[in-house]
Amino acid sequence: MSELLIDQRNLAFELYEVLDAEALTERPRFADHNRETFDAAIGTARTIAEKLFAPHNRKNDENEPKYVNGAAELIPEVKPAVDAFLEAGFLNATRTFEQGGMQMPNLLSQACFAHFQSANAATSSYAMLTMGAANLIESFGTEEQKERYLQPMIEGRFFGTMALTEPHAGSSLSDIRTKAEPAGDGSYRLKGNKIFISGGDHPLSENIVHMVLAKLPDAPPGVKGISLFIVPKFLVNEDGSLGERNDVALAGLFHKMGWRGTTSTALNFGDKDNCVGYLVGKPHHGLSYMFQMMNEARIGVGMGAVMLGYAGYLYSLNYARERPQGRLPDGKNPSAPQVSIIEHADVKRMLLAQKSYVEGAFDLGLYAARLFDDTETLETEEQRKTALELLDLLTPIVKAWPSDYCLKANELAIQILGGHGYTREYPVEQFYRDNRLNPIHEGTNGIQSLDLLARKVTMNGGAALKQLSGLIQSCCKRAAEYSDLNDLREPLEKLHAHIGSVTMTLLGDMGQGKVNEALANSALYLKAFGHMVIGWRWLEQAVKAQQGLAAGNDADTAFYQGKLQAARYFLRWEVPSCHHDLNVLENRDLTCYDMQDAWF
Repeated sequence: MSELLIDQRNLAFELYEVLDAEALTERPRFADHNRETFDAAIGTARTIAEKLFAPHNRKNDENEPKYVNGAAELIPEVKPAVDAFLEAGFLNATRTFEQGGMQMPNLLSQACFAHFQSANAATSSYAMLTMGAANLIESFGTEEQKERYLQPMIEGRFFGTMALTEPHAGSSLSDIRTKAEPAGDGSYRLKGNKIFISGGDHPLSENIVHMVLAKLPDAPPGVKGISLFIVPKFLVNEDGSLGERNDVALAGLFHKMGWRGTTSTALNFGDKDNCVGYLVGKPHHGLSYMFQMMNEARIGVGMGAVMLGYAGYLYSLNYARERPQGRLPDGKNPSAPQVSIIEHADVKRMLLAQKSYVEGAFDLGLYAARLFDDTETLETEEQRKTALELLDLLTPIVKAWPSDYCLKANELAIQILGGHGYTREYPVEQFYRDNRLNPIHEGTNGIQSLDLLARKVTMNGGAALKQLSGLIQSCCKRAAEYSDLNDLREPLEKLHAHIGSVTMTLLGDMGQGKVNEALANSALYLKAFGHMVIGWRWLEQAVKAQQGLAAGNDADTAFYQGKLQAARYFLRWEVPSCHHDLNVLENRDLTCYDMQDAWF
């Protein structure tokens, strides 16, 4: 069963050969850990995921939460799974021993959590949201807020959400209307409506802590007028006990195409004019605070997309090995035995495409997790700042690229199963439906493309982009030591150079005030940039695979050859396709931008 969640050999390759997780144990924060403790945590995660998360994944899908007497009702299997997750310490794996955590690197925490995302995306979501909300309070809350709300969240007694989206505004947060009026006692009274609030109501915890964006009476217009508030479902007394129900009402549940096991709610704040909230940090700074949780969520979304794609790939791979059908084109004898469909070239193509997408994106997600460790534990402040710049640049890619291309992997998994893949008797159709959410939520991929081109590549004079370029060039230099990798290295070098020239062109246009025109085709830029990043990560894996082959362990030969073949597919088949998109950008083609409403 575990090999249908994550290929454990690939996980070990990523952790200990590509990303050198053991080197993290040389840092003071992680000095009590070693490979044995890392592997033990992974083993525990795998066991809980297999025994408690995976078995109700289908039931979650077929029995979505119900709205009953003003509350959300879940299937009974969800709570024991979540409780086991909490009891094992995974909610606070990265927190210090003093806080009751494991003091584990974020890299290992993500590796553990990936098992739960693969086994049951819906049930694992409740924990992911709570982690983000807790980190937000820890970073910006007062000591009283930390004591009253953070500590119970760390203990798993309270869960958390983020409440941003409003019915009329969608992704345009500058247009939110939820209001917060000072109450005279240091608290506020909120009034407004929020939609698509994942985990907005459920019976899994004693309380739910909503992190809500709202505007004060003196708020300036736009995003500069947004403040952040803690709004608990139940008020919390000074002694930590629960008080009366707050004026937060579940208005209804959304019925989704996929990801059905996670409640998606509409919440009304202040229907009775008594919704109590507490300001977090400074007034009008809420969006900048919320970006911390949003960025964490975006990385979580990216990894969730990876693991749904990964689950589909592993299932279709296993199916292709076991499903006999037809004969090879040169097989003229109809009485000859059928071959497994994995022997057919087009099935190999689809499996290889899936492998290149999911294992490339898996590597990137874990690389981002290790970068997060660097932002907190590298020796100097300057080193930590440099790591954070690179992580900020990569965040739109970590979110958007897997949610596009691991979804394509799910589509290919359905194709490999043929008619069976289209039925609900097999899980690949659910993986696809679940994954279809990821290009949409936590900032649509269109928003990610604007963020990348308009903000991230220009940060601090392009420092992060220069850093990434240096890493790609260094990787290519190391790859040049292996003549077998020339046909992988050269396409990446060509794409890197082309993206560099196009970037300068587009930034030049923006500098001349042609902002709308420069950003009109930003989706193409995101795709090409993402392919460059994934191509770089595949070349890194290819170098490690060559080193593994040179070590001469016969048991690993097939594994390393598979890595090289997937890298070859991505860099020779996928990467060259980006030059057409870059040519469109370079030529300032405005076909889409110039289209008029009436012409449709």
